Order: sequence, then structure tokens, then C-alpha cells
Amino acid sequence: MILSPAPPPPPALHSSTRHHSRRNTGISFRSPNLLLRRTTVSAVARDVDAFTESSGYLFELSTSEAESLTEYNISKIASIYRKKPLIVFRRLLQIGNTLGKWLALRYLDNISERSDMMFEVRASQLREILVKLGPAYIKIAQAISSRPDLIPPSYLNELSLLQDRISPFSTEIAFNTIEKELGLSLDQLFSEISPEPVAAASLGQVYQARLQDTGQIVAIKVQRPGVQAAISLDILILRALAGLIRKAGKFNTDLQAVVDEWASSLFREMDYVNEAKNGARFSRELYGSLKDVVVPDFYIAKTTRKVITMQWIEGQKLSEVKDLYLVEIGVYCSFNQLLEYGFYHADPHPGNLLRTYDGKLAYLDFGMMGEFKQELRDGFIEACVHLINRDYDSLARDFVTLGLLPATADKDAVTKALTGVFQNAVSKGVRNISFGDLLGNLGTTMYKFKFQIPSYFSLVIRSLAVLEGIAINNDPNYKVLGGTYPWIARKVLTDSSPQLRSSLQSLLYEDGVFRIDRLESLLSESLRARTERALVKVEESDSNEAIKQIMSFTLTEKGAFVREILLQEFAKGLDALGLATLESLTSAATANLPFAPSPPSSLTDEDMINLRNLHRLLQLLSGSPNIEDTDTGVEAFSQNTKKRTNSEEVSLILNEFTSVQDVVPLLNVIPELPPDLQQQLIRLPVDLVGKFVSRVAARTIRRALS
Repeated sequence: MILSPAPPPPPALHSSTRHHSRRNTGISFRSPNLLLRRTTVSAVARDVDAFTESSGYLFELSTSEAESLTEYNISKIASIYRKKPLIVFRRLLQIGNTLGKWLALRYLDNISERSDMMFEVRASQLREILVKLGPAYIKIAQAISSRPDLIPPSYLNELSLLQDRISPFSTEIAFNTIEKELGLSLDQLFSEISPEPVAAASLGQVYQARLQDTGQIVAIKVQRPGVQAAISLDILILRALAGLIRKAGKFNTDLQAVVDEWASSLFREMDYVNEAKNGARFSRELYGSLKDVVVPDFYIAKTTRKVITMQWIEGQKLSEVKDLYLVEIGVYCSFNQLLEYGFYHADPHPGNLLRTYDGKLAYLDFGMMGEFKQELRDGFIEACVHLINRDYDSLARDFVTLGLLPATADKDAVTKALTGVFQNAVSKGVRNISFGDLLGNLGTTMYKFKFQIPSYFSLVIRSLAVLEGIAINNDPNYKVLGGTYPWIARKVLTDSSPQLRSSLQSLLYEDGVFRIDRLESLLSESLRARTERALVKVEESDSNEAIKQIMSFTLTEKGAFVREILLQEFAKGLDALGLATLESLTSAATANLPFAPSPPSSLTDEDMINLRNLHRLLQLLSGSPNIEDTDTGVEAFSQNTKKRTNSEEVSLILNEFTSVQDVVPLLNVIPELPPDLQQQLIRLPVDLVGKFVSRVAARTIRRALS
């Protein structure tokens, strides 16, 4: 029996795994019995596939050994391989031989001045070597291959092949594994199944099938034989090498702990039951309801540690379709996973992000997921905000919170060093900050001040670096931090975390002075964030929409903290306005009197700051252009405002109140607000009057007692 489903042209069938399937116009399904009869001879001829054979892993762990390694445990791995010294020696010899030859050839190319001529050849050889070295090295290469800004094109093209083009292993072995793991014959499980794998990679390969009981077309991923033995041995060797490198290079980072964190994620990835649970949680709790994101359904009853059954999804690699819109959705999703929920996809390489034929983003393969604790998420957000605002002193403290710096580090010296490292990267503005550039510039400073990379941070950095690499592939000028800062700004403005509330308070008040420029910057950036429901970008020229979003935010429960700050600053500004108005009237009245001395100004520096802040707040609510670049904007604003007299300040502010043209956008927005927000708006004048009266009373009492 042959079934040939016809996917929409141009077809590029993908299973719901990390790997890119072969490109076909269709795929043949055959009944299990017919398939087995036809494949037995060819399968026996290649019981060991080229990948496994060249990797040198022609052995399996015993049942007891395999069961002892259901989770990563380096002591158990070491105890197993103490009993297999010949295998360890053979592996060390293979690594030294394959890498040594390649490095020697590269050295000869350099001294013979033919590096450029041999570049593509050496890139191809490196890919072949990584295949020989096995799955652990291929996993490393997959992350590197997503950085077109860091890797030469020839190497990038070759290493990207490791994402999905690995030799498949025997179909007979795969089918025997399915039957053994699920406890049923193929006839009982499937009515049809593809005669050959449609995708193969370092940890497993995929078949397309139709379920016998429901008729649903599914993807069946089967784990490679011997992969657990392969990875456990390589981790043992890499961990020992990391210890030697740390001692020789006198690194502060516990490199073995970094290897342990990565190894733990690899072991979790080899457990397909864990992957199915991760995928279900990802869909149920996070993004199953987001219309532009697709997560495959998982069949838990037909899933074991070595076999996973999931919904079949068709489409193309996101990196191949040049769809910047979906890339931005991916950036939003990834940062929201990281900063909102702390449960994130730690392996978003191009083979794991798919553009479906109906234009949606499909997340695939949930084996490698990371957890980001709340206090670390808050610390990361604070660090981003302090970086954007050039607050390097606070950034140094953030690095201590994140575990990147020891608490005993010289904070002043670190602040000075960070200023030198980051000022050029940040000077071009928020939207031009490159995550890769920031990491690249930190190297010398990290070594000098004994920076350490916490084990948890390795997956976070890897995830963000890979994500920026995918985005750059679509748009060479794309900056992932600039693209995600709107979400960070929104998070800072709306989060109820005491740590972030305190951070926002400290950010907006410097030495007790309200920094309205920073509030404007946060609000301006948060308006660039795409909404969850439609992901529609607000155009900068649409001032009415901007006013509506600002009002909607400040009137909701999430905006309560910012609303209180705004009301307090409005009260301060109105108080200063009253004093300035009274002073202007007094000056005007006495100006015509002969020989009348000019009365001394009663306005303090604080009153003038409050007066100017009121002017800026009114501009903000009227949709006037605001200052987005914090430092440049403040300097320009200060130079202009210091030249004004008190009467000029009062005239400008009163004009904001009396200019019908400026008030119209605000009045037009009010009817568009939901009824509950309109009710909240009606209550604001009462709250404002209360704060204003309290401030006037306090000022009157203070001056009376002074």
C-alpha cells in the first residue's frame, strides 16, 4: 500500500523535531509488513551507519550501566569507564589524531601562504572531522553554525550541514527499537510508515507514519544506538580537559561546572519522555494560544526514553525563508520565555524553528530546555536597563547579583573598566546594540577582574547568541538586544516584583531628582513592543495610538506603580506652577511702581526642576515628540531650559493647558478607552488634588518652621 500526500508547493517536509527533512514533492508510505520485507537485506548490509562507524562507538552500555545514567552523574560515568580503559584510550587517540591532522594542515597552509586558497577545503574537512568525533562535538558545532557574523561563510555553510544532514542508521534497527520500546508490532501501531527516515541528526532520526487507531499523521523519532555511551565518554574527556585548561590558564570560571551544565542538558535531551513533557508544558502554559506560534502535539502514551511520537508539521527552515516578521516573533517568544516564565527553549538553532505553509512559526524539539530563577531574571533585566542608561556603577553591582563577579571585586575599578568597554557599543543608541559585540568586548575585562561564568549562564548566553545569529541571517543589521529592549522596558514598567519596583524607583530618581527623560525612554521603547494578540507594531507617527497605549497602560493595575509616580510628579509640578505664577504676577504688578526693587525669587532649584518636568509630562500626554536617547536628550534639554526665565517657563506650561490643538489628541483617545479605564480616569483628578493639597500643606508648614 502506498500513500502519497501532496503538501503545498514548494514542499519542504519537516518533522516536528529539530532536524530539517529532505526536500521532496511527496513522501511514500508503505504498510509495515511490506516495508520490513523490502528493507531487511539492505538493513543488514549497513547495521552500522557511517556516522556511528566513523565515530568509533561500536559498543552499547549494558542494561545496568544505561539505567544508572538516566540522569547526568559524572561519578557514575567515571566508574563505568574505569572498567573500559581500552575504549577510553582508543577515543583519546582518535580525537588527537583527527584534530591534530587538521590543525597541522592549517598550520602548513599559513606558513606556505595558501590559507585563502585552501579555506573551503579545510572547512569541508572540519565538518567531516566533527562527524567522526560524534554527537557531542556536533552539538557544539550546531550552536556555532548559527553565527554568520562570527564565522567565515565557507565554515558556516559546512557546519550548517551538521544541523540536519547526518548519515541515518539502519531502518531495521530503528523499527526494532520502536517495537521494543512501545511493546507492540509496527502493524499494531501504524497503518503506514515511511520506508526510510525523512530526517537524521546526531541524536536520532525521524520517520513519518499514520497511526493505526486514529489515522493521524505523526513523526516518530528514534534514538541512535550507542549515543548514550558516545556522549557520556566524550563528556568525561571534555570535563577532564576543562579542568586542565582552567589550571593552565588560571581562569576564574569553573569550566568543569560549565561542562556539567551543558552535559545535564544533553542527558535531558536524550530522554524523550522529558522532551514530550517539556513540549506539552511549553504549549499549555506559554504559547499554545498565540496565533502566530505552533507547537506540535505529543503522544505521551506512545513515547519512551528512546522513542517519541508527535504531530507532523510541514514547512521550511526559518533561516531559509527570510521572514523577518517571524524572526521578530521568535525573538519576542524567546525573551518572554527567558524573562517572564524562566522556562526557555535553550536550543533555538535554525533546524528547530520552522515557518509553516500558513505563515506561522513552529517551535520544534523541546529536549534542551533551561530554567532561569526569578532573582536571576530580575538581575538580568536590571543589568540591561542599567546598560542602556549608561549606569555602569549599578551594572557592576548587577554582575555580582548574577554571579559574574565575586562580591570582593573592586566596584569602582570595575565601573571604570565597564565604561571603557561599553560606551562605544551603547553610544549608537538602544536599537544598535549588538549582543555579540558586547560579549566580544568583555574578554579582557573579564580576565582582569576575575569574572566567572556561572554554570546556569552558559545555556542563556548560548540561546541568545544563536537567536541573534538567526536574526542576522535575515537582516545583517538586526540587533537582538535592540529588538528585545522594548519587552525589557515593558517588563520594568509593569512587573510587580519588589526587586524590579525598587530598580525602577532608583532608575527614575537620581539623588532624589525625578529623571523624566528615563521614564520617557522606557515608555517610548515599550510602545515599540508588539502586542501578544496581533503583534502589530505601532507606527511612530501615530501619536493618537501612542497616547492611547500610554493611558491604557497607566490606568491598568499593572501600571499602578507608574501611575502613582506620575500623579506625585504632577502634584509637584502644579505646586511649582502655582508658586511661579504668583511670582510672575507679583513681578508684573511691581514692575510699574517707581523705584520698586525686584523681589527675590522664592523658587528653589527643586521647584524649577518640577516645573520643567511638568512641562515634559504635558508634552508626553499631548503626543509631542519626546527624547529617546537619554544622555543626549537630557543635555540638550537642560541647555535650553536653563536659558529660560521663570515667566517664560510659566507661559510655556500654561500654553500646554490652553492650546486646544495640543489637547485634542488626548480628548479623542478618551472615548476609545474601555469603560473600566474611563472610570479609573475619572478618579484621577480626586487623587491628584489630594496629593497636591498634601504637598502644599507640607511646604507651608516647612517654610513656616524654617
